[in-house]
Amino acid sequence: MKLFSLSVLYKGTTKSNLLKAAYDLSSFSFFQKSSVQEFMTFTSDLIVQRSSIGSRASVKEQEYLCHVYVRNDSLGAVVIADGEYPSRVCFTLLDKVLEEFSRQVSSIDWPSGSPATVHYTALDSYLAKYQNPREADAMSKVQAELDETKIILHNTMESLLERGEKLDDLVQKSEHLGNQSKAFYKTARKQNSCCEVM
Repeated sequence: MKLFSLSVLYKGTTKSNLLKAAYDLSSFSFFQKSSVQEFMTFTSDLIVQRSSIGSRASVKEQEYLCHVYVRNDSLGAVVIADGEYPSRVCFTLLDKVLEEFSRQVSSIDWPSGSPATVHYTALDSYLAKYQNPREADAMSKVQAELDETKIILHNTMESLLERGEKLDDLVQKSEHLGNQSKAFYKTARKQNSCCEVM
């Protein structure tokens, strides 16, 4: 999972205007970096131009996913990620960036601004922070912890069954189950076993 580019653009009536961008091109060779950066800038610009105001979209380009959000005030952002990166986390990042950008940079500067004139420095830190979606996004972190717990529980049950112990034998040996519970378990097993034959 990797993020490669994070850009903020203004969607004008005829063309879009790049206001600020950050790139993580560490996975590309030295000779490819400038071409890849130009391609990502071009793609981000094109996607914002073709997106309608007030929309969110994900566009697949080769092995990359480009996530775009253009707000009603024509301020837009694009994040380019690999195919494995969770799209929900990308849109959360775009929301945060656009909200913060609009508070720090006056809307008067959006139509004529450029990366050299716009003073907003948080894109690089956001790009670095969101490289690991589990650390950056609380929901992803909780989901990852739940998945790990689920794996541990499955492994525990499998290891119990691998030792040759059957659940029926464990029920018979249990001191904590009363006779009624044991009888209920046996009846339920019989009821379920008749359906398995069909």
